[in-house]
Amino acid sequence: MTWGVYTNTWRVYAYALVGLALFASGWVVKGWQASKTIAELRAEQAQRQATRAEAARTDETQTAIKESKHAQDTIYNADRLANLKTGIDVDVRAELARAERLHRDTDSRAATYRAQAQADAAARRDLADKAAALDRQLAEGLGVVASLGGDLKRRDAEVAALCDQVNIERRLIGDDSDQACSQK
Repeated sequence: MTWGVYTNTWRVYAYALVGLALFASGWVVKGWQASKTIAELRAEQAQRQATRAEAARTDETQTAIKESKHAQDTIYNADRLANLKTGIDVDVRAELARAERLHRDTDSRAATYRAQAQADAAARRDLADKAAALDRQLAEGLGVVASLGGDLKRRDAEVAALCDQVNIERRLIGDDSDQACSQK
């Protein structure tokens, strides 16, 4: 009987040892599974971070492209307006010079009209005075027309430039559907 007790005790120990070994191996397998799950989660997190970083780089690139295009369009628009104003100013100066020449010559023409009128009757003298007054008014009117014409051309150029600038600003924010002014 003593041998049977030892055998049973050893069996119990053996079963306990096998159970312990199975428990330990299960624990190790669970550890491996947990490590695998952690590694997968870390890989997913790294992938999400890489995707976000790539999206941020793409957004920064697109923003830089838009800012560059906006700057180019703004510079082009400002240069075009400067060129238009220069051309308009040249035209206005030419018209003002012509009006000034006409204005300087009014006295000479007035003297001619008076000399002709003295040779004729008193009725013609009155006509000469009226012609001289009209001539002065014509010369002054040409100066006013030249000045106002230049102001109008400058205003038109500025309005066109402002319309272009509004369109440039709208393109910056991605709105190409609703143009401020009709395209030229």
